[in-house]
Amino acid sequence: MGCLEIKDLYVSVGDKEILKGVNLTINTGEVHALMGPNGNGKSTLLMTIMGHPSYTVTSGTITLDGRDVLAMSVDQRSKAGLFLGMQYPQEISGVTNSDFLKAAVNAHRDEPISLFKFIRQLDKAFEDVGLDYELAHRYMNEGFSGGEKKRNEIVQMKLLQPDFAMLDEIDSGLDIDALKIVADNINAMKTEKELALIVVSHYERFLEYLHPEFTHIIVDGRIVAEGGYELVDKIDKEGYEWLKEQNVVFKKEEEQVRISLGSCAVNQRGNRNGNN
Repeated sequence: MGCLEIKDLYVSVGDKEILKGVNLTINTGEVHALMGPNGNGKSTLLMTIMGHPSYTVTSGTITLDGRDVLAMSVDQRSKAGLFLGMQYPQEISGVTNSDFLKAAVNAHRDEPISLFKFIRQLDKAFEDVGLDYELAHRYMNEGFSGGEKKRNEIVQMKLLQPDFAMLDEIDSGLDIDALKIVADNINAMKTEKELALIVVSHYERFLEYLHPEFTHIIVDGRIVAEGGYELVDKIDKEGYEWLKEQNVVFKKEEEQVRISLGSCAVNQRGNRNGNN
């Protein structure tokens, strides 16, 4: 059994502290829902785990089976079994979807995959998620609809076969039929190889398909409530207002920080006070 462990994690963007002491343990085979109001740190946590350079870890640790994830480059994290399905998949002009996916697969192998085997796997993955195979020959995500971009992320996940998949609102932009198709593919992967999932979503229907055993609510960079699937149901019915009765302080809209995936800021790791 593999284990991804986050301990007392503090993360900043520039001079703004976003995560403020997050603790989370995910084992293979488990499904964790990560919920909370927009702009309170859910995407920050996933981006930090994957190694986005705009997020500075000022204190705390992230380990994968005892290995220091923060000491790994992004490609090393991917090869170690981590995967991030993005909320806003990027377009890559000039690079075909199939070339990108084949390069990603080969980066995880000692020997390049044969063209025949790759085409067979790619064809099946496209069929499984209900994508037109013509999209394999288009530039990466260029001209794709929102739903096609999200299903293309699932194609990538199916080809890379990660051990820990982080899905950042992978359900947004999907119609009801595509939502079920995506959920079925995720559940099939979970069954096949005890895939661990961290799922950010605001929608009870999608989480009902995946049925997480663990639910964590992040408000203002802290996990303020934890439980099982009953928390998903409670949020669907009551929103987050009930947390205010427990003296949870919500971040103001103007305090929220949004990061572009195109940012290329240098990630420097220091202590909580920002010293190197």
